[in-house]
Amino acid sequence: MASSEKQPDAFRTIGELARDLGVAQHILRYWETKFPQLKPLQRAGNRRYYRPADVALARRIHRLLNEEGYTVKGVQKVLRNGEIGDEPAPLPPPVAAPQPAIVGTQSGVDVDRLKSLRNRLANALDG
Repeated sequence: MASSEKQPDAFRTIGELARDLGVAQHILRYWETKFPQLKPLQRAGNRRYYRPADVALARRIHRLLNEEGYTVKGVQKVLRNGEIGDEPAPLPPPVAAPQPAIVGTQSGVDVDRLKSLRNRLANALDG
């Protein structure tokens, strides 16, 4: 291990965690306001120290927001429901795929069927 690397269970500063995640420090401070589960230790001068559990949670938040496409509200809901492990939350059962629509339009796309599918998806996400 290089001398500049820390042990996996060592505390991380906000700069170290920001660099590891590839985000700016102000993003981590913003997440602290939006996700009450993310509570790093604050020492003299309000320096933040992220414990291993905080680091894992920040990585989870980062993955949900930036890789899985969740919104902040969506991540809040996931965390509120206790789904904060490293495994992604299970996906809902798939909706029956509509039959290919090559009916009644110039482009070969059934716009009404697409609108109906969009509405069903929106309703499922709001649920």
